[in-house]
Amino acid sequence: MKELEKLFIRIVQRVNINLRELEFDVKPYVWDLIPASQMKKFYAFYAISPHHPLNLQFMHSGLAGSYFLGQCRITDSLLYKCDIRGDELKKKGEKFQFQDFKIPVSKDEEIEIKDSALIKTLVHNFSHDPETLEKFFIKNTISTHYANIHGSPSDGCFLGPFSTVDLTTMRDCVIGAFSYIQAGEISHLNIDPGTIWVRSPDAFNFLYRYPAQQLKKYIDFTAGNQPRGVFIDFVEDHKEDFQRLFDVVNIEPPFTIPDSAALDRYAVVKPKTNIGENVLVSQRAFLENSSLGKGANAQENCFIINSKLEGYNVTAHGAKIIDADLGANVFVGFNSFLRGRPESRLAIGKKSIIMPHTIIDITKPLTIPAGHLAWGLVTCQKDLEENSIAIDELSKITSGFSKGNLVFEGKGENFVSAFQTRIHHILEANGAFFNDEDSTTLKGHAQKNQNMSFNTIQPYPGGELEGLYPTISIKP
Repeated sequence: MKELEKLFIRIVQRVNINLRELEFDVKPYVWDLIPASQMKKFYAFYAISPHHPLNLQFMHSGLAGSYFLGQCRITDSLLYKCDIRGDELKKKGEKFQFQDFKIPVSKDEEIEIKDSALIKTLVHNFSHDPETLEKFFIKNTISTHYANIHGSPSDGCFLGPFSTVDLTTMRDCVIGAFSYIQAGEISHLNIDPGTIWVRSPDAFNFLYRYPAQQLKKYIDFTAGNQPRGVFIDFVEDHKEDFQRLFDVVNIEPPFTIPDSAALDRYAVVKPKTNIGENVLVSQRAFLENSSLGKGANAQENCFIINSKLEGYNVTAHGAKIIDADLGANVFVGFNSFLRGRPESRLAIGKKSIIMPHTIIDITKPLTIPAGHLAWGLVTCQKDLEENSIAIDELSKITSGFSKGNLVFEGKGENFVSAFQTRIHHILEANGAFFNDEDSTTLKGHAQKNQNMSFNTIQPYPGGELEGLYPTISIKP
């Protein structure tokens, strides 16, 4: 038995032990998800810039096509096409605001991943756990295709394909396919596929569940089978466009971009695309025949095709926008799937919020009015009326409401304020408001992520260590 297989067996066993109370066996779900040949097909790479301190350590680890930006420590872990960002790691001496507390950071924060299998997975790094300010950790977690782990210390968890855990401390949970969980501390829960749960204790609770049969069209994942459905087909159809990024060491930018914008070396940009000032295009983003206005961003693993974004738009990790026109300040949440048609375009008015994991899939023209919140599954005007509300109207709700499959509890004003504050933070952190002539504006990722250099690491090509990467320790 080769070392790569031994490593994977060990990870599966550890997660199963942690999930024993839920009587959930991860092995039938994940055993065939990573073909051994894929582990030696790619090369890992890491970025160097003056803004991101490095402390990379790999010990008995499998890596494939991984991207590292910032401090990281990995022990006995198997990763496949991962993005592990470190551009928001906390610095020694900073004060972290949590409720009424201002907690000093005692040392530079680092990411620690241990005994984990992360498959085609993004790991972001702004931890909101006040107990572990100096470490953003993920332990015996197994996640599957295109899941997002964002600002989230985890433990012995299983994440289904296209799921997201966001700003959440979890322990020993099963998160179903295409579920979005931002609910504070949770543990020992088995979350059904298609659950959208946003909760702030004592403030609000937003809970929506996709009808199971309708969700299967888009993502269906059962034990012993590969994930399938519209989402998987869409990503697979564009896979070849990303292959060239790994085949060529040096790629010239396809066109000139403004000095205040950043286009990642590992993003795909097709013809007839325009990028404005202060725009951030992150790695593994895909742009084609689209326009991104000033301050817009295209985050990791997102697709923007045949679309126009007016400016100051947030397209969160994994979101897909096809044949659509977005007004200014529109937020499109994690893993959302917005698909118009060339002859039936989708229009979204300014200052609207598309909730994470929203599906808008239309065959006739549809307009979401300015200042609206939309969620769930929308295929026509009738669906939109059932799955949207004016943000001003939501702000006036004092005790809760229900609409279709959505149940909302608490004060709408708190929910709206929390979302708008976060959207502003994302834009600010990404450099959307930067003004080179105004010293009061700070540089963000769009300015700091320019002119990075990339180093690559190759796996063992054969023998007992085939597919594993050598241990490497790098410090500036």
